[in-house]
Amino acid sequence: MALDYEYFYKSALPINGDWSKDHSWDILISAFNASERVKTVFTKVHAREKYWLVFPEYEFQSSELPTDGVLFASSERQESEFIQKFFDAQSIDFVSQKIVIDITGFMRPHLIYVVRALMYLGVRKVDMIYSEPGLYKEKEETKFSDGPVIGVRPIAGYEGQHESDNTNDLLVIGVGYDHELVKQVRDYKEYASLVTLWAFPSLRADMYQESVIRASRAEEAVFTGDWKLNRYFAIANDPFATASALRRIVREQETKKHITNLYLSPLATKPQALGFAIFYLGDWLDRNASIIFPFAERYAKETSKGLSKIWLYTIDLGALDGNA
Repeated sequence: MALDYEYFYKSALPINGDWSKDHSWDILISAFNASERVKTVFTKVHAREKYWLVFPEYEFQSSELPTDGVLFASSERQESEFIQKFFDAQSIDFVSQKIVIDITGFMRPHLIYVVRALMYLGVRKVDMIYSEPGLYKEKEETKFSDGPVIGVRPIAGYEGQHESDNTNDLLVIGVGYDHELVKQVRDYKEYASLVTLWAFPSLRADMYQESVIRASRAEEAVFTGDWKLNRYFAIANDPFATASALRRIVREQETKKHITNLYLSPLATKPQALGFAIFYLGDWLDRNASIIFPFAERYAKETSKGLSKIWLYTIDLGALDGNA
């Protein structure tokens, strides 16, 4: 029987007050950026050891970096190399220690790779935190990538074993704000049938409309033919609902015609990107599927204002491993 992703655990954490009575961990891993919501969670989490990951794509100057916690920086831009260097540089026992990862500041490829790496290490469960923004500062003009796309490729650990037959390849794009990224992915797999997954309900009521406005600028990439017949929705802040939606999408498409190769591209929220990873590992690991991503040269250090909600997700990697 297929694993029911919606049985995975999700809860809200208080924005105000102390978390120590109910939530504490051995290790916190967070990716540094300039947003207050990332810094707030880093302060609020009770953990014996706290680590900041500093990705080179954010291009921080040394004077901008935090002084609390253990800082890990590397010039390595390949997601697997960066994460593996971090693992090698620390003496973290991921299997026996209680780990929490704040995914808010992570770039999507690094987040997705971390899930695969922890699963490979034999980690059974890991907690992940995501803090929602109050708003995006530039509304529909918000850009998360801050430089040219240097290429589209599979994320490490999610390359799949593809068939030579590509007569009915399927591309599922999780649509976010950055219309140029959508266009790049569509161009990369222009021959594949296209399905779009939208964040709705979105993090805030206005954010869905903002993402539609931005994505409409990639009209030649997304809004062609009968695209409205292949439009699906998943909750923006729930990775488990996203994984369930992807399973439904793929099964519905498979009933119409056998999928020769499956390509997934998560370009929306970090929780939805996490949901793409969960679905892949639970349903399509070592099969004819890849998670692909348009890699940019730089990423914006800060795109949001405020903090509206904080979510805690418990990822049952043992269940995913047993289901694959």
